[in-house]
Amino acid sequence: MEMPSGKRSKPNIMVTGTPGVGKSSLCEQISEITGFEWIQIGNFAKENDCLDEFDEEYKCPVLNEDRLIDELEETMSGGGVIVDYHGCDFFPERWFDIVFVLRTDNTQLFDRLRQRGYSGKKLEDNIQCEIFQTILEEAKESYAQEIVHELQSNTPEDMESNVERICSWVDLFLQNNE
Repeated sequence: MEMPSGKRSKPNIMVTGTPGVGKSSLCEQISEITGFEWIQIGNFAKENDCLDEFDEEYKCPVLNEDRLIDELEETMSGGGVIVDYHGCDFFPERWFDIVFVLRTDNTQLFDRLRQRGYSGKKLEDNIQCEIFQTILEEAKESYAQEIVHELQSNTPEDMESNVERICSWVDLFLQNNE
């Protein structure tokens, strides 16, 4: 992974992927190790009035992306932030120094989503999203190729390896931007 030499002394990290791939578990560990602020976009949106109408088909509120961006702008400018969300194409490219897209085997993802209570169209659409690499393609189209990294997230060993890899990258970034 290349080390960008940005204006911030601490990097901003995007962790994205289909629901159920392990984003929050990974981000929590990275935040604990690095001391970076971890922002779960769903929670942040609720707390900061960035949700609009309720989508009956998917049984979830609709994110007001413009309001969210406005609310996050100042926080992101300081660096040292880990953003955790299942989409990435609407975030400003300037915000992130690196983007990690977590991927999971479809059978495992199906089981994880069923355990969360997903069913019907919501379950099918999320599995198809993973099959067709929708989030990975979205990330590659939205950010410079060299900052987008695909990580497997199937096992506890994958999780451990991903935490180590991301924390090593953070350490190098910090060294290069002292």
